[in-house]
Amino acid sequence: MAGPVVIAGGGPVGMTTALLLARHGVGSVVLEAEQEPTRVGSKAICFQRDVLDVLHRVGVARDAVAEGVTWRTGRTFYREHELKVVELPSTPLDALPPFVNLSQSALEGYLLDRIAAEPLVDLRMGCRVVGLASGVRPPGDGVVVTVDVGGRPVEVEGGWLIGADGSRSTVRRLVGASFDGETWEEQFLIADIEADLPFPAERRFHFDPEWNPGRQVLVHQQPRSIWRIDWQVPADFSLEEARSSGELDRRIRQIVGEASYRIDWVSVYRFHQRIADPWRRGRVFLAGDAAHLMSPFGARGLNSGIQDAENLAWKLAFVERGWAGPDLLDSYAAERVPAARENLRVTGDTMRFIAPRTEEERRHRVATLDRAVTDPTARALIDSGVLAEPFWYLDSPLTTAAEVGDFPVEAGVVRPPVPGVLCPDGPVEGGRLRERFGDGIVLLAFGEAAVRACARCEEEMDAVGLPITVLGLEAGSAVGRALEVDGGCVVVIRPDGHIAARLPLPCQGVIDAVRRCLGHP
Repeated sequence: MAGPVVIAGGGPVGMTTALLLARHGVGSVVLEAEQEPTRVGSKAICFQRDVLDVLHRVGVARDAVAEGVTWRTGRTFYREHELKVVELPSTPLDALPPFVNLSQSALEGYLLDRIAAEPLVDLRMGCRVVGLASGVRPPGDGVVVTVDVGGRPVEVEGGWLIGADGSRSTVRRLVGASFDGETWEEQFLIADIEADLPFPAERRFHFDPEWNPGRQVLVHQQPRSIWRIDWQVPADFSLEEARSSGELDRRIRQIVGEASYRIDWVSVYRFHQRIADPWRRGRVFLAGDAAHLMSPFGARGLNSGIQDAENLAWKLAFVERGWAGPDLLDSYAAERVPAARENLRVTGDTMRFIAPRTEEERRHRVATLDRAVTDPTARALIDSGVLAEPFWYLDSPLTTAAEVGDFPVEAGVVRPPVPGVLCPDGPVEGGRLRERFGDGIVLLAFGEAAVRACARCEEEMDAVGLPITVLGLEAGSAVGRALEVDGGCVVVIRPDGHIAARLPLPCQGVIDAVRRCLGHP
């Protein structure tokens, strides 16, 4: 190795990346500009089930779920009318809830505790990245990062650099990546309110309530009687004036009534829809908010950032451990850029409905909401945020394509168990299937011929030390039914849980599928 992986940014994406690398035996140095951890405000609060699986792999999901507020119901209102109720799908196979509300600050606390116990992660606070050069010895075999430590420049050498340093990313600027997109003029006022309220643990979205006419309000419950409230406010809204005039109190009272309350945190922000280009320049990568910014409606920001972390971490680790060639790293942008663009498309549609900027968009919004009061068929057209879900890597260079027929590839559609999608969970000997993911390649063998084919692959890959787990399963098992297995086959699973290949009898090509999954042609 040329040195540890250097990670700029000690937020959730940076820390998750470091812990995932450590799971593979790869060390990292995490450079955080702040002198000490900040625990201010909820920021991102909604964590999706599949992302909780990633957090389980770094050892924090149990605490996050135990502290967080589980919710399964989303309600949408227009003025005094309840128009839509969405019940998030859940099956007996699901070991984790569909969504958990927990403040970003609380999650960061759990990640910090894990890092403190992980010798392969060197977290350095008060280290602000200010410069970058390539070419440690031997030339071109790493990076040199210049860090400001208390006004003194210090050089940090490493094999790779990951810019997980947020929306104002220094790393993005240093590599000359663009960050094109748009910003909404309308502002949003967000507040964490501590109060005992009679509301259930639900997502409640209000269009045009009488207490915020012409705009929106979103209410989420958090742990310890904290309620997150988002108000859409005019472009010229001033938080300072709202505090001094009593407007802020009036807004809160319109929701909490006569209940006593305490403001835990309050802020004002504008939405940005932006994406970096490129995501990789040589030995430097971008992830999380440094690579993409999007509206939070649908909880796609931090959830997708953690999925960036997992996608990049296993690939970097496999290259560093000699289990894959360097071409594997090209697949990071090949997979995660389309994922970010899809999230931007979905959240852009939501923002155009929530905060229309043209007369045509305004007429569509008003007409849809008015019609939905009496016409149930119009309610499907209401867009208050399509909730986050993992991207389907159907066209990835790592995916062995299969003949699967036509099916809709769009947000909210139940994903079929085909190559490119995230593998469903289910019970296996010793626990559940997804608990076996994360370390190496998993081969699911259905039938004796499949077991033999997997054994041959395992023997060949053992020569390079690649960790492979073979699980012999029955087609009629819970996992077999979830994968819609109707005969002998081998299912190849990547370290991040995505299906890389489905190979029916006679199960030829297992080794080729694994090699393709590792970035080999």
